[in-house]
Amino acid sequence: MAGRLLGRLLHRQSQSLSPRCLASIGSASSAPQTGTTHEPLISLRHSTSSSFSTSWGWSCHRQIHTSPAAREDIKIVVPSMGDSVSEGTVIEFPKQPGDAVNEDDVLVQIETDKVTIDVRYTESQAGTLKEFLVKPDDTVTVGQEVAIVAKGEVSDSGGEKEEPQQESKPKEEKPKAEDKPKKESKPKKEEPKKEAKAPEKPKEKPAPSKGGGDDPAAAEPSSKALRPERRVKMTRLRARVAERLKGAQNTFAMLTTFNEIDMTNLMALRTDYKDAFLEKHGVKLGFMSAFVKASADALQLVPAANAVIDGDEIVYRDYVDISIAVATPKGLVVPVLRNADTLSFAEVEKNINALGKKARDGSISIDDMAGGTFTISNGGVYGSLLSTPIINPPQSAILGMHSINQRPMVVNGQIVARPVMNIALTYDHRLIDGREGVTFLKRIKDVVEDPRRLLIDV
Repeated sequence: MAGRLLGRLLHRQSQSLSPRCLASIGSASSAPQTGTTHEPLISLRHSTSSSFSTSWGWSCHRQIHTSPAAREDIKIVVPSMGDSVSEGTVIEFPKQPGDAVNEDDVLVQIETDKVTIDVRYTESQAGTLKEFLVKPDDTVTVGQEVAIVAKGEVSDSGGEKEEPQQESKPKEEKPKAEDKPKKESKPKKEEPKKEAKAPEKPKEKPAPSKGGGDDPAAAEPSSKALRPERRVKMTRLRARVAERLKGAQNTFAMLTTFNEIDMTNLMALRTDYKDAFLEKHGVKLGFMSAFVKASADALQLVPAANAVIDGDEIVYRDYVDISIAVATPKGLVVPVLRNADTLSFAEVEKNINALGKKARDGSISIDDMAGGTFTISNGGVYGSLLSTPIINPPQSAILGMHSINQRPMVVNGQIVARPVMNIALTYDHRLIDGREGVTFLKRIKDVVEDPRRLLIDV
């Protein structure tokens, strides 16, 4: 039994030896032998080095290749996308198979009805992206596997091995390239024949005159070519926005009331304290904080504007979460300011800036937009003079802000130029009566024109 094992070992070792080494061993084995016939001809000394020695002192070296440790395949799955979102559409692959990936790298981007979800590599140890299990425009669900990453040490050897293979192909094609000039020489002889046929072409010139009556038909394709069209599939976000807005029109009895605000006092307040405000709070003092605080005050004054109809019941909310409409390249999103009635001017400005930045960067989450009892939409930043905003379901009212323009106004019996903003309130007339709607908008006007009302609660 021991002899068989030794024989197998010698056979395996001989396969990896150089010819010179094998020759030396062969010559040694032919030497006179002493001792019993059961003694091995060659004794191997186990060593961790890349060599072994024979009993006659011959030293044979070979290169030992150790296979790399097996990498662990990590399956990347779709994370939770929020309570109300169960599926999305694959839109982009920031990484490609074979790329090295590190912790927090984005592998797949999934678009949902509300936001874009980034599927990230969460392991602390780097790895290599092996393959994607989905394709662009595929619909995926929470927990579905979308990619496989080989976790472990990143190796670039695979890329290096592919390069010589790519270089060897052109070398094999060189003889074929030499044959091409020979084939091209034949058409050169036929060129005079082509020139002989050339004079026959003018004879066919009368053909266009026969088709003179078909000029209108020929003009149709040319006219279509001057009016190119493109068909682009709607994104999930755009489709969801369209569905919700149309649903609001079909469900709500929407009515809009208007008013105008003299912005003189608020603009003077901002001018007087903007530098001190920025220095203390690290954020600029804008107009949105004043409108948010005025809206929160009006919602407490008119609770119906903060309520919603649910079946045959009216749900009155005792908290004030105000949604701020933000336009992004991918569509309209409405992040929410939680407990806006308890926030200071500085806290409102900081939260609006943070949410707006996340919305424009595409990093906003479902939780940032969940809920909301009232919405403010500021079309004035785009120059809108007047509009009728559409309610954001399941809310019952929305405030529309517009651009500030100098207008003649009568003040103390004199006509003076004042900065004026038009405001609009669209509300669900099933729940909010006209008196309550007008009272709500009038309260916003009073507070914005004189913010001191908030301090003394009048």
